[in-house]
Amino acid sequence: MERGLSACSSQEAEREESLSVAGRRIESLVRQLTATSMEGHSNRDGDLSFQPTAGSAVSAFQHLEQAPEDPILGVTVAYNKDPSPVKLNLGVGAYRTEEGKPLVLNVVRQAEELLIQDRSRYKEYLPITGLAEFNKLSAKLILGDGSPAIAEKRVATAQCLSGTGSLRVGAEFLAKHYSQPIIYIPVPTWGNHPKIFTLGGLSVKTYRYYDPRTRGLDYQGMLEDLQAAPPGAIVLLHACAHNPTGVDPTQDQWEGIRQLIRSKGLLPFFDSAYQGFASGSLDADAYSVRLFVGDGGECFIAQSYAKNMGLYGERVGALSIVCRSATVATRVESQLKLVIRPMYSSPPIHGALIVATILSDRNLYYNWTVELKNMADRIISMRHQLYDALKARGTPGDWSHIIKQIGMFTFTGLNKDQVAFMTAEYHIYLTSDGRISMAGLSSRTVPHLADAIHAAVLRLR
Repeated sequence: MERGLSACSSQEAEREESLSVAGRRIESLVRQLTATSMEGHSNRDGDLSFQPTAGSAVSAFQHLEQAPEDPILGVTVAYNKDPSPVKLNLGVGAYRTEEGKPLVLNVVRQAEELLIQDRSRYKEYLPITGLAEFNKLSAKLILGDGSPAIAEKRVATAQCLSGTGSLRVGAEFLAKHYSQPIIYIPVPTWGNHPKIFTLGGLSVKTYRYYDPRTRGLDYQGMLEDLQAAPPGAIVLLHACAHNPTGVDPTQDQWEGIRQLIRSKGLLPFFDSAYQGFASGSLDADAYSVRLFVGDGGECFIAQSYAKNMGLYGERVGALSIVCRSATVATRVESQLKLVIRPMYSSPPIHGALIVATILSDRNLYYNWTVELKNMADRIISMRHQLYDALKARGTPGDWSHIIKQIGMFTFTGLNKDQVAFMTAEYHIYLTSDGRISMAGLSSRTVPHLADAIHAAVLRLR
């Protein structure tokens, strides 16, 4: 019995000693962590100050201020918070059906079904410049059948992350390899353009484009500003359906712009986000690009399939660079890879496969053109309905610009106070510059918008 008690006492003593050692180790570890989590730095007075690290209760990013919402995407954020049953979102740049719902094209669903059924498909990485078939078909779509530039292999095309990614890749390429890294952009333009080109390494300047008095093109001002640009400067041009104004040059004006740009040795950079979506014709909406490519000169073209195929979330687009020779085009493509590789390595595969499937199949391509024209025609119809509704109400002012402008957006001419009034009193959400997305309207909501505009104009002239 005594031996048993003695053994128990010995075990208890060993356990206490073990716990004591463990406790000392924990205390030592705590002291070490405390010492290393506060690094000493001398301030101007020679006193030590301490910076918090990951081990501290204070975040290393505590100093950050809340960033403002994106001017365009923030409209949707505000809309989503509004509980009103009559609220209307006309800020988003995405097509909506007559019922106000997002649309997945039937031809897109058909293409996806074909891809699902093809068991030979895989999900391996694409090459740096993307899906070769997609690139070939994208260049053909924008430049046209029988394009000499394609036949002569003078076009370098890379699949990019929609139009935004195409613009950014082009900007970084130009900042690295072009002798005059200055780009002139129109006033106004898509809100993301200045950020893309600035962060891409280019110096951003502007040229006159929109005339608020006529709510049309300031053609003379545009020519004067481009004439004053330094030789070799880059010029951003909206291929069609100018965002945000919906104001495009006429064919004669495009020719005048082309002559000036070529005579000055300027480099055109087209942003083509709405091919086929503006007029309903793929060829008509590519007129400006093909005019410039047809003279044999060089140009950049950023394409997006967000609008015309409804592939907003797939982020599929292309950057095509038309060069003077096939040799130069080959070198350009090799350098594009060096821009893309550290940026996002290679583009996603699914959206590119959808586009390539549609563009390569005669029946799917035809069905796509039909659906595309239906979307464009509905937007055109919304323009006429809104114009007629304002005219019927006797709304002060000339509203004919609504039916003269083209594409997804209308630059209404409403000022910030009028926009704020419409949001507060009618729960209608649009950007503060008065731009509305015609694709977000329907026959049911046109009267509500017309009432809001009418009241805003009468109340806040």
